[in-house]
Amino acid sequence: MTEIIDGNAVASEIRDGLTDAIETLADAGARPGLATVLMGDDPASQTYVNMKQRDCEEVGIESHHVDVDGDAPPEALFDTIADLNDDPEIHGYIVQAPVPDHVEYRNVIRRVDPTKDVDGFHPENVGRLVAGDARFRPCTPHGVQKLLESAGVDTEGKDVTIVGRSDIVGKPLANLLVQKADDGNATVTVCHSRTEDLGEKTRNADVVVAAVGVPELVDGSMLTEGTVVIDVGVNRVDADTEKGYELVGDVEFESAQEKASAITPVPGGVGPMTRAMLLYNTVKAASMQENVAVDLP
Repeated sequence: MTEIIDGNAVASEIRDGLTDAIETLADAGARPGLATVLMGDDPASQTYVNMKQRDCEEVGIESHHVDVDGDAPPEALFDTIADLNDDPEIHGYIVQAPVPDHVEYRNVIRRVDPTKDVDGFHPENVGRLVAGDARFRPCTPHGVQKLLESAGVDTEGKDVTIVGRSDIVGKPLANLLVQKADDGNATVTVCHSRTEDLGEKTRNADVVVAAVGVPELVDGSMLTEGTVVIDVGVNRVDADTEKGYELVGDVEFESAQEKASAITPVPGGVGPMTRAMLLYNTVKAASMQENVAVDLP
């Protein structure tokens, strides 16, 4: 019978596991602080920010938020970043993407203090990850690793096919899984829009991670019996529902479930883990900046 990997349950365990670390920091006179920055009024981004603020309140992390006018020049955002870099009460922060078209996101990331870059996107942190000395593992890839661990999947020697080569998921996850580590040692294939015969690549995999942003691209015919499937995609498609739409992943769940030994649902799979690992990185950042040793889950 196929195991449904419950991301909500695993994320809850991560949050519970952070409690002792946060208490240790509190005993040392430090409370982890996470800031979110939103430039503009994108509704989806606002929803994500609100959820992150609730997550912080739940575990005892001090939450801060800064709104920047979406029509303001890039310098307005850069000044906000400089202020957060200098604020000792902010141990980590994220600039919610997307930013307005007149702002170059790469210029934004380069201005973030790497020790407060809890997304793990600054070039210095990317380089450290590739070198095998990650300061922060990017939240979604790290969350995928935790989900595989929770399902009892040992990646050592396994063939893993990642569908998607984004800087946020595909590339960092590939780098993490190939490293010489307990949660690595995999043989990784990264597929993308130029890959020929995608199904051949996924059928040869022990683990398939779909992270390409194409609704239900991967179906059961593209899987071998017993494959573990991690679906990172969250896509809104028209549907005859009260809202007029439904959320689906990059995997066609029903047919994939018939082949998979374990699979994540959408929603309720990878999404909650991304938010949980942001809290994890914030506590880690506070530990490093305050020079207080903590045990992380």
